[in-house]
Amino acid sequence: MQGILIVDEDLASRKQMADMLIESGYNVIVTNSIANALYGVLKKTAQVVLLGTSFDELNAADLIPLLKQCNQKLSIILVAADTSLLPIKKLREEGIFYHALKPVDSEDHDEIRQAVECAFKNMEKTSDISK
Repeated sequence: MQGILIVDEDLASRKQMADMLIESGYNVIVTNSIANALYGVLKKTAQVVLLGTSFDELNAADLIPLLKQCNQKLSIILVAADTSLLPIKKLREEGIFYHALKPVDSEDHDEIRQAVECAFKNMEKTSDISK
C-alpha cells in the first residue's frame, strides 16, 4: 500500500490534505509530532512525507536530515505557506523531492496530488533500476 505521512502543526491543513489524499486512494497518517513522524518513517509505513515548515521546537531544515537518515529512499514534499528561495535551495540540498505551497483552493490540491503521484512513480523507477 502506498503510505503517506503528513507532518504539520496546522490541524486544518493536515485534515484538508489527508481528506484529499484518502479520496485519491492513499493510506494516510497525520501527525504534528516529530516522534510519531520518525516512528512512521522507521517502520516504513510511509514512503512519502508531506512536511510543514515547523513543529514542536524544530523546523523543516532540522527534521529533513533526520528523516533521510531513517530512510534514504523517502520522498519528502515540503508544504509551506511562504518560503524564500534561499532556504528552499538549502532544503533541496538536504533532500526534499518537491516544494509546494500550502493548499488554498482546488488548483493547489491538484498540485499536491500530482507531486505525490510523481513521488511514487519516481520511487518505482528507482526500485526498477536497482533490481
